[in-house]
Order: sequence, then C-alpha cells, then structure tokens
Amino acid sequence: MAQITLYIDDQLQVRLREAAEQRKVSQSQFVADLIRTATADEWPPGALDWIGSIPDFPTAEELRAGLPPDLPRELP
Repeated sequence: MAQITLYIDDQLQVRLREAAEQRKVSQSQFVADLIRTATADEWPPGALDWIGSIPDFPTAEELRAGLPPDLPRELP
C-alpha cells in the first residue's frame, strides 16, 4: 500500500481530526475516502433513480428555445 505525506495547516488538521472522529475512522481512512469519492468514475448509488422524477422539468429543446444556434466547434 502506498503512503503519501500531506502538509496542512493546524486549523485544517483540527478539522480533519474532528471529521474523522465523527465518522469513527482514522484520518488516513477519511482522506482516502475523500480521494475515492472525488475520483469515482460512476454515479453514486441512487443517482439514476432521479432521472425523470421531476414531471415538469423542461426538455433540452425547451431550455434552448429562443437561443441562437451554437457556434461551430473546431476539431482538434
């Protein structure tokens, strides 16, 4: 398992310690969980359940109505 060194100020370290204690995990585990969440490449559980759940939400076409067309995009 890899190890890293973080340099944080005293106030942030206090906040890290308190947050980890609240979740009953080590500070290392707390930071690892943050990194795991921030770099996840999938939707969180339940996120897809929201699709279509707002009956009056406008369609993309309705949102774009009255706007000028997009500018042509340059190919790389």
